[in-house]
Amino acid sequence: MAQTTSRDVARLRLGAAGAAVTVATVVTNALAYVVPMLGARRLTAADLGALATVLALAAIAAVPGFGLQIALAAHRARSGTGDTARLGLRTAALTAGVTVAAAPVLTIALRLPLALTLLLATTTFATVLSGRWLGELQGQQRFLRLAAAMVAVAVGRYGGLVAGLLLGRGPEMCLLLTTLTGLLTLPLLNRLAGPPRPADPATSGPPAVEVAGAPIAPSTATPRLGASQVMTACGATLAMLTISYADLILARQLLPAAASGAYAVGAVLTKGALWAPQVVTLLVLPRLAQGDRRARLVALALILACGASLVVSSAVAGSLAFRLVGGADYLHLAGTAPMFAAVGALYAVVFMLVNDRVATAARWPAAPLWLATAGLTAAAALIAPRTVTGVLTCSLVVAALAAAVMVWLVFGRGRH
Repeated sequence: MAQTTSRDVARLRLGAAGAAVTVATVVTNALAYVVPMLGARRLTAADLGALATVLALAAIAAVPGFGLQIALAAHRARSGTGDTARLGLRTAALTAGVTVAAAPVLTIALRLPLALTLLLATTTFATVLSGRWLGELQGQQRFLRLAAAMVAVAVGRYGGLVAGLLLGRGPEMCLLLTTLTGLLTLPLLNRLAGPPRPADPATSGPPAVEVAGAPIAPSTATPRLGASQVMTACGATLAMLTISYADLILARQLLPAAASGAYAVGAVLTKGALWAPQVVTLLVLPRLAQGDRRARLVALALILACGASLVVSSAVAGSLAFRLVGGADYLHLAGTAPMFAAVGALYAVVFMLVNDRVATAARWPAAPLWLATAGLTAAAALIAPRTVTGVLTCSLVVAALAAAVMVWLVFGRGRH
């Protein structure tokens, strides 16, 4: 009875953590969408284009922050110890330094004001460094605090932009304000990720995890976290970002303007199916790092169930989906809604399994994604008809093959 009660409490806590992280993700995405919406109403077309370009560059420059978070979370879950402050500072400083070095080239090539590209380096430093504390909290499975930290990072990253746009300021002032809010967020993150109180049952190390009735304690032989693990996680993050946008970029290159615009509308369904179950991956990653096979199977089942429900919903309400996303002009593509959703659902599976391979220190965890990107590019350019359905079919086939390969790598070859 006591064991059943403790498991029920654990499920309730996990449910509350999942709900909190989901809300934090929604807040982050909402703030990210508010910026272009306000910019379209408050800025001239030229200023909006400059700000949108800088924000796209910021998203790319933030990749080391996500890699740092994943690597640190896996390390914390396995060992529960280690000084990560220096590694976090080095990663953030190196990324900001590369951004500063690239500022003159970006200024000339993209016709941007130099002030914007230099401010980009400062915002990048704050964004990447925040990955250290997010990884600490995720690896220690302190998910309620992680949710609060995610909201704080989102406010720091976008709050200054929103304030500047509401005040009618230009792109430079908006980016300066968001630089300040991002830097001011860092002390709060440090406080949130501080050690638990002595009375708190959650110790400084990660909790033991039950697998088939036996607890798994963190490994005492875990190697020291270094730059190579962070680079591996960064490579995996970049590969996931690349493959998730590859079909959209190819559609822009290969299709007529109207058709590429229609594909962009359908791609919203892909992104929805891709990111909807990502909270599962975030919650399960520490347990994957500890070798919890049951957690991996449960996470995979949840993601498959979520994807299947979204694909079925798209098949039943494809017209409504396209009407909500793009309007009546795109209703002729309603029949492709399940295909767009299926691409996202398959990549959701792929991303969870890639995170699993990163967490368990597998070699070349992102190699299948780079091969998939190359295959998709070749197939779309050489084989696919120059239509929305042609590019979409290639994307769906490649996503299915990538999912099959990842399942084989994770389950078919055994664990190292």
